[in-house]
Amino acid sequence: MVTWTLGRYFFFRYATITAWFFLGIFAMVFLIDFTELSSRTSAYKNFTVQIALAISILRVPMIVQQVIPFICLFGAMATLVSLNRKYELVIARAAGISAWQFLFPVCLGALTIGLLTIFLLNPIAARGLARAENIEAFLRAGNPTAPTAFDVPWIRQKTDGTDTIIGAKMILNQGLELAEASFFSFDADGNIVERRDAKRAYLRDGYWDLIDVRRLRDGQKIETVAEDRVPTNLTPAFVQERLSQPETVPFLDLPEKIEVARSFGLKANAFVMQFHSLVALPMLLVAMTLIAATVSMRFARLGQSITMILGGAVAGFLLYVVSVLVRAFGNAGFVPPYVAAWLPVVVTLFFGVTFLLYKEDG
Repeated sequence: MVTWTLGRYFFFRYATITAWFFLGIFAMVFLIDFTELSSRTSAYKNFTVQIALAISILRVPMIVQQVIPFICLFGAMATLVSLNRKYELVIARAAGISAWQFLFPVCLGALTIGLLTIFLLNPIAARGLARAENIEAFLRAGNPTAPTAFDVPWIRQKTDGTDTIIGAKMILNQGLELAEASFFSFDADGNIVERRDAKRAYLRDGYWDLIDVRRLRDGQKIETVAEDRVPTNLTPAFVQERLSQPETVPFLDLPEKIEVARSFGLKANAFVMQFHSLVALPMLLVAMTLIAATVSMRFARLGQSITMILGGAVAGFLLYVVSVLVRAFGNAGFVPPYVAAWLPVVVTLFFGVTFLLYKEDG
């Protein structure tokens, strides 16, 4: 049985190496994101280095959250390889400690990192991404882009016999604020009778409050007004569920969002998928640790095969790709979200356990 002292040593060894990987990835992502953002927005009139730095710092936690599985994979591989090279695993085996026993602290570390990601990193990342979108909207002000039809979210409302289709280049405040918004009004025959383009649109109680509006009516010249209103019967809760990004909603707020969406008859697949993906994250990190163990526990005298280590990295990458692919099916409703979130994790856990049983216990 692994002792408390030895187990604590393995745990903190893994935690320390993984923390260094985390800091390295954080710094690398920040530099890449800041460079890309600066090159893309440096020509904007509102651009300053301070704004670009703020946007990048706020966005980095969300990006890092996406690569946490790889950080844990490489952290576990580096930990086990270093323990092997110093013959610490050999001594542990000679003392009668099995691979399952000295892997337990490492798996516990991965599980802890998963819980910290859910309850600490995710709220910071969600609120940071929402704040970054607001700052980027300010940066883009007066510099309209030309997104494709697939990039523009649309929502439809019907009030007093008039259909209105609403689109925006950026969705802010979880759908309650639109940047570079367009409102198209149709008559009973389906003809466009009026178009409003607003720098900002805010959803109020019973109407959209449009700021800095260019209004075009049928057969008339373009009219510019400082403020305008468009009646609506949409509630803030409904608009939030239709337009907000699941990534901008903290984990603890997701159950409430899902219930509200279902109360409006919406399936809320994207929110359910996000919730189950986060719930499954700790076990996904444990699965990544088992993948690392299958390629990193050879005796040092036999050498650490670069092919085996690269195979572990490729296996982790394939698991991540499959998870993203299955998640897309879950968002689209082709697969139940809980199945899409847990299936890759369960399959990987079974693979890792089976492989280790074969290697360790014959």
